[in-house]
Amino acid sequence: MTVIEENKVKIDQLILKNNIFLAPLAGVSDRPFRVLCYEQGAGLVYTEMISAKAISYDNQKTKEMLVTSAGTETLGIQLFGKEPEIMAESAQKIDHSGIALFDINLGCPVPKVVNNGEGSALMKNPKLIGDIVSAMVKHVSKPVTIKIRKGFDANHVNAVLVAKIAEASGAAAITVHGRTREQYYSGHADWEIIRAVKEAVDIPVIGNGDVFNATDAKRMLEETGCDGVMVARGAQGNPWIFREINDYLKTGQIPKRPDTEMIIEMMMRHKNTMVEDKGAYIALREMRKHVAWYTKGLKHGTRLRQVMNQIVDIHEFDTKVREILLQ
Repeated sequence: MTVIEENKVKIDQLILKNNIFLAPLAGVSDRPFRVLCYEQGAGLVYTEMISAKAISYDNQKTKEMLVTSAGTETLGIQLFGKEPEIMAESAQKIDHSGIALFDINLGCPVPKVVNNGEGSALMKNPKLIGDIVSAMVKHVSKPVTIKIRKGFDANHVNAVLVAKIAEASGAAAITVHGRTREQYYSGHADWEIIRAVKEAVDIPVIGNGDVFNATDAKRMLEETGCDGVMVARGAQGNPWIFREINDYLKTGQIPKRPDTEMIIEMMMRHKNTMVEDKGAYIALREMRKHVAWYTKGLKHGTRLRQVMNQIVDIHEFDTKVREILLQ
């Protein structure tokens, strides 16, 4: 990845403000959460993975997942599927100015995706990966990138081969998660595979896996030589991680963690934006998991999580959060 200044970076012709990205997270990285992370310093944020076939069918739920905030976030759209033509045509259908790049999901480990030959199942078919990348590159005006795993299982570690094929097919960057599909999210991510991919290709390589704080991010950059870092679970309930990583990379000093008031304020903003996008009923239910992440380790956090599961009126949210966390 070409360094422009400090940790600003370039993918193809796309210049990003920095090289710390928010991962595509199913059920998490919707527009409200993406905006918060981008405001806190994420250089690039991604949608949840989106079915290319659903786009071709004009699925209403999928349309809602594609809602963007042009001007307030630099956004990557992550698509999953296995048919090159459908992937390419669906990407072309939604190719507009609010999108920065298209990413191909080659890492999702969940059975319903894998059993359909999509997500990480494609790691078993490198040629098809090349066909998908090539087809998409020909159909869209934005850079096309891929997100892969170490391999499908311990006996089929082929991230380097897949990376080379993707590069030859026109991919503009590659994100490597240092686990196999077989591992899901267990054990430790293998950062050596990230280094191996970086040494094998000339396009930007972004490392992913086990980055939970600023020191993790710096260590990944140093140990793997990767061009950028993608944060996944480390951002859940923690949009501040992007500010902390960027500050640490620039100054060597880790900023203070947010206090209870700051956490409450962030939860309120998150909830309010969720209500705007999805309505009170859905917002209240989806915020329960976010509250659990935001309040992990906080005094009275356990009590709040219990109460949240009982609240049925969105108007109680603000009252209960303050009443319990500030007692």
